[in-house]
Amino acid sequence: MSDVFVTALRGTEVALRDELREMGFRGAKADRGGARVPVHDGREHEVALQICLWTRIGVRVLVPVADEFEAASPEALYEGVRSIPWERWLDDTTTLAVSSVSRESAQANERFVSLKTKDAIVDRLRDVIGARPSVDRDDPAAPVFVHLKRDRARVFLDASGDALHKRGYRLAHGEAPLKETLAAAVLRLSGWDRESPLVDPTCGSGTLAIEADLWARDVAPGLLRSRFAIERWRSMDDTLRARFAEQRDKARSFARREGPDVFASDASTAIVESAKANAKRIGAAVRFSVARLGSLEPTRPSGTVVANLPYGERIAIDPSLWDELGDVMRRGARMRWALLLGGAPPEGALPPPDALIPLWNGPIECRLAIVGRR
Repeated sequence: MSDVFVTALRGTEVALRDELREMGFRGAKADRGGARVPVHDGREHEVALQICLWTRIGVRVLVPVADEFEAASPEALYEGVRSIPWERWLDDTTTLAVSSVSRESAQANERFVSLKTKDAIVDRLRDVIGARPSVDRDDPAAPVFVHLKRDRARVFLDASGDALHKRGYRLAHGEAPLKETLAAAVLRLSGWDRESPLVDPTCGSGTLAIEADLWARDVAPGLLRSRFAIERWRSMDDTLRARFAEQRDKARSFARREGPDVFASDASTAIVESAKANAKRIGAAVRFSVARLGSLEPTRPSGTVVANLPYGERIAIDPSLWDELGDVMRRGARMRWALLLGGAPPEGALPPPDALIPLWNGPIECRLAIVGRR
């Protein structure tokens, strides 16, 4: 048994774990920086492909290629990496790139760790198959990741390739876009039931609303990707390719045409038009309008409002925003509110939250405030 590790944005690990369990991976466990999925009987490829296709919150899917080994010195790291049978996954036509993280280890220079790992892989393949692969940092077929902690190394191949937040639909975006993976985590953490109406009154590029519609209608987020890195590995034989083709076809058949009402608005006409273009690109059924936050009429007590509110590190805060928001929340007191905040609002501006969940939007520490009915 081994663990496939799915990385996630800081603060979203529990949401990712819940998503993976919902996908059928009952043994998934949250860990720092992501979640682990136990895999039996050498099914790492199939599991990785399924996660790449379906995860909305995961950022990368890492497949282990060896057991953990001691790497207190450059020589030990080199020998440990060189002992891995890289010819299973790579040949001289498979491009690679190496990245690494080093924590609490004698080898603190991550760039040197990556270089030493690359040398060991190239030397192994040159000895075994008589040829060496090339390095391609822009679009490697085999992205290699080394995790070095307390002088112990774990080596992975990144099955996803490009980060999974790159869904392919958001070519047009606002001034401070929210990553698709963080938007998906916010929606899951909000407690939205995927059946009642959802409203985003500060929609920006439309990411929250689009992700909500796709989630509610079971549209697999990986369907727009032409391929994942794992599909270019030497180990992807005809049987695995056929199984993944079946997975893609099944995912297309799961997508439903109808879903709950999802509304999105923003004060800027240009921003709303860009959001509409993003939604059209992936076929999201979001109802867009141009409106200020204060004009929101929360007339549906069963609905949920989810919003990524402006905060100083992103864009300047209009002081009237808090007055508008407080007024709207009083009028929609029976609704559920999930507000991503970059800082504490003025005292008394909002009702006390029922939950306050720490999340990170890149380097910015935020709080997801949940207010209202459970």
